[in-house]
Amino acid sequence: MSLPPEKASELKQIIHQQLLKMDVHGRIREVLAETIREELAPEHQQLSTEDLIKALRQRGIIDDVMKELKFVTDVNEKERTSAPKPSTHFVDREPPVLKKTNIDPTRRYLYLQVLGGKAFLEHLQEPEPLPGQICSTFTLCLHFRNQRFRSKPVPCACEPDFQDGFLLEVHKDSLGDGSKIVDATTMLSICDPVHMVLIKTDTFGETTLVASYFLEWRSVLAAENGITNIAVELLGVGTESKVSVGVLNIRLEMYPQLNKTLSSEITTTQFTLERQKTAEKERLFLVYAKQWWREYLQIRPTHNTRLVKIFAQDENGVNRPVCSYVRPLRAGRLLDTPRQAARFVSVLGHERAPVIGGGGGKQEQWCTLLAFLCRNKGDCEDHANLLCSLLLGFGLEAFVCVGTKAKGVPHTWVMTCGSDGTITFWESLTGHRYIHRPINPDDPPLVEQPKPLYPYRTIGCIFNHQKFFGNCQPSDAVELCVFDLHNESKWKPMSEEAIKSVCPPGATSSVPPFPPLCASTIDAAVTSNEIEVQLRILVSEQRKDLGLSTVWDDQLSYLLSPALAAYELERTTGVSAGNEEFQDAVRRAVPDGHTFKGFPIHFVHRNARRAFATCLRSSFCEEIICCRGDQVRLAVRVRVFAYPESACAVWIMFACKYRSVL
Repeated sequence: MSLPPEKASELKQIIHQQLLKMDVHGRIREVLAETIREELAPEHQQLSTEDLIKALRQRGIIDDVMKELKFVTDVNEKERTSAPKPSTHFVDREPPVLKKTNIDPTRRYLYLQVLGGKAFLEHLQEPEPLPGQICSTFTLCLHFRNQRFRSKPVPCACEPDFQDGFLLEVHKDSLGDGSKIVDATTMLSICDPVHMVLIKTDTFGETTLVASYFLEWRSVLAAENGITNIAVELLGVGTESKVSVGVLNIRLEMYPQLNKTLSSEITTTQFTLERQKTAEKERLFLVYAKQWWREYLQIRPTHNTRLVKIFAQDENGVNRPVCSYVRPLRAGRLLDTPRQAARFVSVLGHERAPVIGGGGGKQEQWCTLLAFLCRNKGDCEDHANLLCSLLLGFGLEAFVCVGTKAKGVPHTWVMTCGSDGTITFWESLTGHRYIHRPINPDDPPLVEQPKPLYPYRTIGCIFNHQKFFGNCQPSDAVELCVFDLHNESKWKPMSEEAIKSVCPPGATSSVPPFPPLCASTIDAAVTSNEIEVQLRILVSEQRKDLGLSTVWDDQLSYLLSPALAAYELERTTGVSAGNEEFQDAVRRAVPDGHTFKGFPIHFVHRNARRAFATCLRSSFCEEIICCRGDQVRLAVRVRVFAYPESACAVWIMFACKYRSVL
């Protein structure tokens, strides 16, 4: 049997991969040395191929190789002989073939390989996962110059088996430079780091931020052959930002190879100059911020108690100006309107930064955008910074507001200033919008004052990527605030030049660039179906425990879809539509003398069991699920709405109809 040349080369590639994987070459060398040492007499200096093969066969190495090589039948031939069967699950029995990537020879690439980890001591006692067992996993997320990558999940272990390669394109964003190949000197001026974020996902799908690291990749420009190996020590986050969590072995390589590498003195000098320049800018801004704060306190001594936040700590415990956490972010074609952007931000999970020990104090941690997106959840500051950035991207004049809610709880939200002077508050955790109408305390008592609907009590400062204002009005109560930002007797501004010196694009500082948003990888229809099937099983089990039978009404379940779609539309746009048709359809589906009950609920996670437990806590929902009566028919409908970054809004509606017996 003869093979076409491309098939033959492919087969050779598969065999070569398998041999490398099994380290056959190393084992052959060991056998060769052993055979020469043991079996050859001193007078015999030659060893034939037959002798070597015999030695390999005796030690079972050839058998091992043949067992590992799996040959598959032609899939197309199989399809011709058997009728196609619909399948929901399939096992990929194809031998692994390396994916080929088209490399533009006129562009310069950085090939970053992660070759395993070590010293993840928190997982020292972790047992080896059994085949098919669900276990906690590590995932490594990367961002470099508007490109994002994600590693394959690997089981958590003391030495996690990361074996991934990422091809990062290195080119200038400015027009024209991308068309010619950049040399080492030009690349030395590209100071964007590779931002690496390590995420742990537990067996319930909950994510934890383990580490956030900025890799200085330009050391490869001075490496011999354009290849360098680095051991990267990852430090923890938040309160553990000084504690090592593990080490990653990283290999960096330039493609195509550099014609001329730089000397290590040049790269070291460049890094030192950049650090000195950044440190000087940050020092000058700190001096200015201290002076600004002194002036602010001299206006009114009570200003000392107002929430005026100039600096905030990121996940690595680094103090950065708050303005650097915001910048215009365009979502491409992933989000169409500012209100849709607000809905997207609201379905990202809300979780406070973890605190070790009690005391009830709030641990401050303003995450970098990549860490927030990869983890898919964060605190109210992370949500507000992202929403403000997206609204700025949509061309609105947006600010992050720092203040308090009821009971003096610190909070951040977003504000937009309309060209007609309308002030709108956006709650980033819910997507709700509120129009602000200030109360005039000097009005006579009989004048009717607007009643605020928003939950905010006080406001200390507002900021975006270019501006910072401290509230210096007599009262910091939100309902009394006038947002005339040009009036310095009401809002004390910071110098825009000072802000620009430490915030992009003017700063070549340690401030990380913003990553682009990624499209959702969730298939909404498939996920909706999976959750619905799981909920049906859980309801049936619950009723079985109560000695009740369960009869599902598929038609009634289908009729619930328009209601769920209308709820999501209302959350996104604020407009309610389609309710009349839904009510009419339900009336037609429920016969005379029967009662209909429905219970809608909304989640931002996809865990059916957790959702069901929450639903049972509602007495009205429990009444539906555990309904007793004559001709009881149950219905459940799930609708998943996918958003960027694999965030999703999950709407569930339980319903029942039964004959009313008086």
